[in-house]
Amino acid sequence: MNLYIRLFFVLLLSRFKSTVSVFDEFSTQHRVWPNDLDVLGHMNNGRYFTITDLARIEMLIRAGLWREMRKHGIYPVMAGETIQFRRSLMPFQKYSIITHTLGWDEKFIYVEHRFVSRGETYALAIVRTRMLCSHSARNSSGIGGAGRVSPQELMQLVDENAVSETRMNEVLERWNSSTTLHWNDNA
Repeated sequence: MNLYIRLFFVLLLSRFKSTVSVFDEFSTQHRVWPNDLDVLGHMNNGRYFTITDLARIEMLIRAGLWREMRKHGIYPVMAGETIQFRRSLMPFQKYSIITHTLGWDEKFIYVEHRFVSRGETYALAIVRTRMLCSHSARNSSGIGGAGRVSPQELMQLVDENAVSETRMNEVLERWNSSTTLHWNDNA
């Protein structure tokens, strides 16, 4: 199924689903379609990240953040992605993506996606997202100094009492350290 059609359905149907907290683990249902396949006949490795984009959009809509982000000219950009594969997803196979916000630091929000089918994890992805703000929106809303929106500012859009919280674990700390080392080695 074309990704724009999938996006259309996410944008349309998410509004009718129950609300979630950005920290709730939730599941989205999917199927491997022929246009998801690579030449080896299983789901293309790049498609996994594209499908996780849809899961995060659904999470933002269902948590009430999507509407507030659009109102304030805030948009997400990917700052890093990593994925590990255990099994291949095959044509027409049903699977779920279990999405969970792991936490945030002063710059990034970290989200985990587990691809699960038949009770087994097929792939595990972690993404690091940065929120930016358009120049015109920054001037009118007071959010997003220098065009960047901190995770704390984002959370306060839906909950004024959002507590500044860093929920980092050792996996994320090591990933951040290795990324910093990699960039420094190649600068």
